[in-house]
Amino acid sequence: MKLKSLALAAVAAVSLASTAHAAKPAPAPKAVKNVVLVHGGFVDGSGWQKVYDILKKDGYNVSIVQNPTLSLADDVAVTKRVIAQQDGPVVLVGHSYGGVVISEAGTDPKVERLVYIAAFAPDAGESVQTLIANPPPGAAQPPILPPQDGFLFLDRAKFAASFAGDVPAEEAEFMAASQVPWGVEALAGKVTVPAWKSKASWYLVATDDHMIPPPAQQMMAKRAGAKVAEAAGSHAIYVSKPDVVAQLIEQAAQGKK
Repeated sequence: MKLKSLALAAVAAVSLASTAHAAKPAPAPKAVKNVVLVHGGFVDGSGWQKVYDILKKDGYNVSIVQNPTLSLADDVAVTKRVIAQQDGPVVLVGHSYGGVVISEAGTDPKVERLVYIAAFAPDAGESVQTLIANPPPGAAQPPILPPQDGFLFLDRAKFAASFAGDVPAEEAEFMAASQVPWGVEALAGKVTVPAWKSKASWYLVATDDHMIPPPAQQMMAKRAGAKVAEAAGSHAIYVSKPDVVAQLIEQAAQGKK
């Protein structure tokens, strides 16, 4: 009887231990303090200034990549150099074509999380060129001019309406006048192993975007398994609604799904 009682007690102890172990809550996601911002085509990193200011004020270490936008390989290399300079895990953020860059560069071991801001999120073998080849019916057509010596520009007269419809007129005019040539090679650059397949991601859909149709943004975000937020804004939502953009980046930094 005594042996039977001891055996029953042992079984009960194991059962209680197993129950306690099963009930133990999962550890909270670690907060990430390093944020790297990657711009898209036709613009440069200065457009991130308002987002940068908010994140810095909130205690984040923020770096901005200045992509040459000559080719995807060059832009990934530049981005990885900035990632390498960080002292710990990174939240990697991309706008527009910058989403292609972070999808390729985001496999870097230091990158913990990805944030797409009205951005392309290609699968393996996809590029901006392939993603824009078959736009949804009725979608606005970006006013991209024919290539000049291997580089692309937007029609200055149509820049504001297509890219920056909710940006103050003078600022949108300056953005149009200061366009950065976007290399055709960058447009055609294909992603090899998409980082979103192995890293947690967040996506901000700009519902008034006339460059990347919102349905296309939704499709890419869903495919990536991203936490999706929506906001009324143009393709330049990172300029016009920096508070909304910074809020999503901070959610990603805190690991809030």
